Amino acid sequence: MRFILIAVLIDIIAIGVMIPVLPHLVGQFTSSAVEQNYWYGAVSFAFAFANFFGSPVLGALSDAHGRRPVLLLGFTGLALSFFVTAQATALWMLIAVRLVAGAMQSNAAVANAYVADITDPAHRARHFGMIGAAFGAGFTIGPMLGGWLGAQDLHLPFYVSGVLALINALYGWRVLPESLPPERRRPVDWRRANPVHALHGLTQLQGVGPLVAIVACSGLAQFVLHVVWVLYGSYRFGWGPAENGWSLFAVGVMSIIVQGGLLRHLLKRWSAATLVQWGLVSSTLAFVGWGLSTAPWMLYAVMAANLLGFAVNTAVQSLISQAADARSQGATLGAVAALNSLMAVLAPVIGAVLQAWGAHFPRDHLLVGLPFFFCALLQLCSTLIAWRHFRRHPELTARPAAAA
Repeated sequence: MRFILIAVLIDIIAIGVMIPVLPHLVGQFTSSAVEQNYWYGAVSFAFAFANFFGSPVLGALSDAHGRRPVLLLGFTGLALSFFVTAQATALWMLIAVRLVAGAMQSNAAVANAYVADITDPAHRARHFGMIGAAFGAGFTIGPMLGGWLGAQDLHLPFYVSGVLALINALYGWRVLPESLPPERRRPVDWRRANPVHALHGLTQLQGVGPLVAIVACSGLAQFVLHVVWVLYGSYRFGWGPAENGWSLFAVGVMSIIVQGGLLRHLLKRWSAATLVQWGLVSSTLAFVGWGLSTAPWMLYAVMAANLLGFAVNTAVQSLISQAADARSQGATLGAVAALNSLMAVLAPVIGAVLQAWGAHFPRDHLLVGLPFFFCALLQLCSTLIAWRHFRRHPELTARPAAAA
């Protein structure tokens, strides 16, 4: 676990470093904020699209040939993509390198498979939580570091990310052992090595259709937020890489506070279903607040007030997991992951177009926050779906003590 946690942490820091800087790099090849939004959407879509189709293939290859070589391939491919991005002289180069990076980057899924290989079922949830904590720490440290480096030189964060990825590859080559013994490997089934097969698993879920709809709407809202956050801050407030990096750092801190500390106390007081409903209400209001913010302090104030919103995804996934029987946990959560991947493909197209429309207006205009209002509408739909579903199943909203 120590080996894989360090590898995951370095990997996510390397990815996080570029988040507050990439939109500004795209902006160097465009002549207006509107063009920047469209082309940043194209660059983000290229990565998500390639990752959507590439991850199941790499996952299947790791089942056949072991986790270690696939992880090393991912680290090396990521390093090369960062160095090429730093040297890019045209938009087509950025799109091409993000396609390659997306196709080769399935480190998260393979890392989870690695943990499942080395952990007995009784401790697996705790170790998955440790991986989640490493992700949270990486996405908190990375954007802050990237914002600071980007304020010095826009290309510097990509060189630093490339070096971190190379360190990870060398670390894995020298230290990381193989977790999947030959007797537990299986040949690649190319018919199953595609995201469409995983999405088909959603049709097999019984009684959780409304929860799946919540995952889709809420997931799309979150991914749109990820796409437009830096674009919005740059246009609305004139932020550079440093300011964007600190704002993303604050998001990461809030996520760690809720996921790492408050969540277990909230679940002692409320059921997961109740937490989902109030979390969606909080998230809906937060998106409206972010869209209406006309000063940076408002953005941070809304963020601090949206404590319950940071708990929604975990609570929904726990309900879906409880609804599935013990033999179909993997298929169920795999289908949810595939659905989230599909939302990640759609988000750059929707978010970039909405932000581009907003960029036609002056910075203090109401419609500059159009992407956030769209996200608020998605969360409102999720809230109504949740309220109707839990009203039909009142046993799910029973207090934890009563349910026990």
